Amino acid sequence: MAKVKFTSALQRFFPGLEGAYFEGDSVQSIIQSIEVRYPGIQHYLLEEDGKLRRHVNIFLGNEMILDRNQLSDPVTDSDEILIFQALSGG
Repeated sequence: MAKVKFTSALQRFFPGLEGAYFEGDSVQSIIQSIEVRYPGIQHYLLEEDGKLRRHVNIFLGNEMILDRNQLSDPVTDSDEILIFQALSGG
């Protein structure tokens, strides 16, 4: 199971959201596992066609994921994932 962390900006939309371990072998399957625990978060993170929304970034270790369309980046049990909402404005 990979360790997934979320930035506090996401907690505004999902009270009780906290980092935890989730099962999956790709970023896509990790997001599906997160959806089970936090219903509705997948809709917030992904477009209707399954692509990562522009205002959301996902890091796998210290690197941003490469595949924002299919979310096929492989994940191992020792990986740490950070999911955050990109903030803009002034």
